[in-house]
Order: sequence, then C-alpha cells, then structure tokens
Amino acid sequence: MIFLKAFIVGGLICVVGQILIDTTKLTPARILVAFVVLGVVLGALGIYQPLVEWAGAGATVPLTGFGNTLVQGTKQAISEKGWLGIITGPLTAGSAGITAAIVSALAVALVAKPKSK
Repeated sequence: MIFLKAFIVGGLICVVGQILIDTTKLTPARILVAFVVLGVVLGALGIYQPLVEWAGAGATVPLTGFGNTLVQGTKQAISEKGWLGIITGPLTAGSAGITAAIVSALAVALVAKPKSK
C-alpha cells in the first residue's frame, strides 16, 4: 500500500508540472523553482509534513519535497542554534540532495558527448 500511495502522490505532482508545461508559457526552470517555493511555503505552514508522513517518497522525492526539507532543517537549526540556524539549517538539511545532484551532473558531463549547435 505504501508504494501505491507514493505512486499516486508523486504522479499527481508530476501531472501538475506537465499541465503547467502544456498550458502555460512558463519555462521548465520556472516551474521547477515554483515547485521548490511551493514546498517551502507548504512546509512553513505545516501543510506538507502530513503529506510526507502519509505518502512517503511520493512527497519527498519531487522538488516540493526538497523545499519542505529546507524548511524542516531551518526550523530544527533555529531551535538549536538561534538565528544562525536560518543560514545553517537549509544548507545542512539539503546538503545530501545538493551533493547528489552535483556528483550526478559531473558523472553525466564526463560520459556524455554534447552536440554543437
């Protein structure tokens, strides 16, 4: 059942992104940024965390989940370190995802053969 919940929630988030691509003039980059900001806002309001607990990876893997991770890290760091947590919290919470993205991009860049335009 956990796989079905994750599939449904993650799929619905992707459907929203695809609808935005097909029906608006927004670029994919702006849509991705909007998803991260939406995750931050919903996480700050306490709306996204119950979805994460219910859907698991279906809510944490999309970019909205990354935004929520930044908020949760910030909240935890502020409670531990005070105002300094505003800077250190999101960096600490998001470091694994950011590192994975950089390493993956490097690996693809070393293997792929770009085509000139």
